[in-house]
Amino acid sequence: MNKKLFTLMFLVFVLIIAGCSSKGTNKETGNENEKEKEKEAIFEIDKDLEGEVSFWTWSPDIHEEVVAEFNKEYPNIKVNVIGLDFGKLHDQLQTTLAAGSGAPDIAQVEQGQFPRYSTGDLVEDLLQPPYNAEKFKQYLSDYNWERWMSVDGKRLLGMPWDVTSGVFYYRADIYEEMGLPSDPEDLGEFLQDKQNLLDAAQTLAANDIYMYDWRDLPAVQYGDALGYFDSEYNWTRNTEKMAELVDVVKQGIQIGWAPQLSGLGSDEGKQLMKQGKIASLALGSYGARDLEAVLPEQAGKWRATKMPLGVNVGLGGSSFVIPSQGENKDVAWAFLQWMTLSEEAWKVFIKHSVQPSHSHITSLPWYQEYESEYLGGQQDYKLYSEIEKQIPVRRLTPLDGIGWEHYITGLNEAVDKNIDSKTILNQIEENAMKELASEIEKLKEEMNAALE
Repeated sequence: MNKKLFTLMFLVFVLIIAGCSSKGTNKETGNENEKEKEKEAIFEIDKDLEGEVSFWTWSPDIHEEVVAEFNKEYPNIKVNVIGLDFGKLHDQLQTTLAAGSGAPDIAQVEQGQFPRYSTGDLVEDLLQPPYNAEKFKQYLSDYNWERWMSVDGKRLLGMPWDVTSGVFYYRADIYEEMGLPSDPEDLGEFLQDKQNLLDAAQTLAANDIYMYDWRDLPAVQYGDALGYFDSEYNWTRNTEKMAELVDVVKQGIQIGWAPQLSGLGSDEGKQLMKQGKIASLALGSYGARDLEAVLPEQAGKWRATKMPLGVNVGLGGSSFVIPSQGENKDVAWAFLQWMTLSEEAWKVFIKHSVQPSHSHITSLPWYQEYESEYLGGQQDYKLYSEIEKQIPVRRLTPLDGIGWEHYITGLNEAVDKNIDSKTILNQIEENAMKELASEIEKLKEEMNAALE
């Protein structure tokens, strides 16, 4: 009896242990299921969906990598990636949209070119069924959501994708040698003050070192943050802060803070960079990649911080549109969601210095904790995302190109002839609004007609 009782008790013990083990396994499985549910809650794609789409892009190699990852999950959807030259893509897209045929199912569109497709019904409004993209707004900054809207802010015409935060890259060793703050956070705060900025430029210039490569960057990049027109086509660049920054630019030029050439894009500029004669650059968040490509020998010497004088700006980016004439919209939308929202896609994009905006990506530990070896181990991805949160909303309009011509002409005149900054800003606005009056009226009429 004792032996049988012992055997029975042993069996019960084994079953209890097995039950506990089973519960532990279920818990882990449950966690995995929760992760999958959370992932699916962001975007849902029918696993049984089949079809074929054409996709125009000027960066086919990157997107071929993304398609390869996509097909691991969705093997029944074929994406034909068609690489076109940047200019040709935008011209050909405009032509085919106007003609009513020949456009792809998806096209990549750069920010500056986007207004060419933002009027009429050339591309799909992604707020409408079956897209219902409004649910993705919660993951994006207002800046990256609103810039892909129609001018009146009523329709979402491009799927928000990357951002390019404006960043101040600098040689930490040179700044330290000059007795200036060299820690990224310390320098970022120091340069918010106008006098500190000018004093730093003076210190560098006294040692035959430039602070910037282009002379007018603070004013020009602040203009990039403002845009040209608001939703009612009012001019946006005539502000007190803009006048103040034009004054700063004038003082910086007197100091000699820039050689007026591209530090990374010209042979002379590259030589100055190699010699340590340009100590800092105001670039988009791709800057670390470009610095490393041009100046690999300076690894560990560069750092990144926020731009001086409270200038928070997006310096480019692109989106994806679905042409209204397309016949494969359901499959196109499936791929577009995966490409812009999935972690797997972003792991490819980030390798190529494409900056995400989506909070469900930027909050991930592997993103937040990334350290740039070139920037001396700095967690630059985290910095770029923090900067992006401060970028103001702007509108992209069909008149921005003409607006730029008025703005840069007036800015150069103010600098070269030392015209009062407020006076020149008033003149720029007056000239732009006078030339564009009839175009603005026409665009307003088109907006109102679209709402009826």
